[in-house]
Amino acid sequence: MEELFNTYKKIKPDILNRITEFKSVWNNADEKRLFQELAFCLLTPQSKAQNAWKAIIKLTENQRLFEGNSVAIAKDLNLVRFRNNKAGYIVRAREMFFDNSKGIRETLSELTSITEKRNWLNKNIKGYGLKESSHFLRNIGFVEDITILDRHILKNLKKFNVIDEIPKSISEKKYFEIENQMKEFSNENKIPLSHLDFIFWYNETKTIFK
Repeated sequence: MEELFNTYKKIKPDILNRITEFKSVWNNADEKRLFQELAFCLLTPQSKAQNAWKAIIKLTENQRLFEGNSVAIAKDLNLVRFRNNKAGYIVRAREMFFDNSKGIRETLSELTSITEKRNWLNKNIKGYGLKESSHFLRNIGFVEDITILDRHILKNLKKFNVIDEIPKSISEKKYFEIENQMKEFSNENKIPLSHLDFIFWYNETKTIFK
């Protein structure tokens, strides 16, 4: 626990800055910027986050993110796994939000709680599960009361005896169970849940990213 608190003290200013940046996305960004984050979270499963973001930047610069078909998009996804499937997910999500009257902001604004927003994303965005839905919401400023249970987080939850073992697969029921255990750990140690996520990620990567 001493290690945990020392790390928190060290990186807390950076955590606060990053959360401010995330909140500014929702407060100030246009639909294309929101979609960048949505597409980024489609690329992260079983791929490095840094590589996924590099792909998003490349797709944006060459305009394929908003105009390219799935074949063209897949050509720029050489840094991520399952690029053909993920290219298809991007096109499908783009059609959902840009070819219809409701964009991302309006759709999410109609849902009152962060839980409702996550449930909607989980059920309606192909390629998203609870983890990706939580990740996207965090990256656009909804940082409270949800967790991103990726391999880095799960490894640290095991390390700090929050969970007994790292599950090989996570059902929705198991996800909620572990999320509640992480919330209890957060409350017991008086570290906000959104900050705890960054601490655990930093423990594994020595960076604070997205």
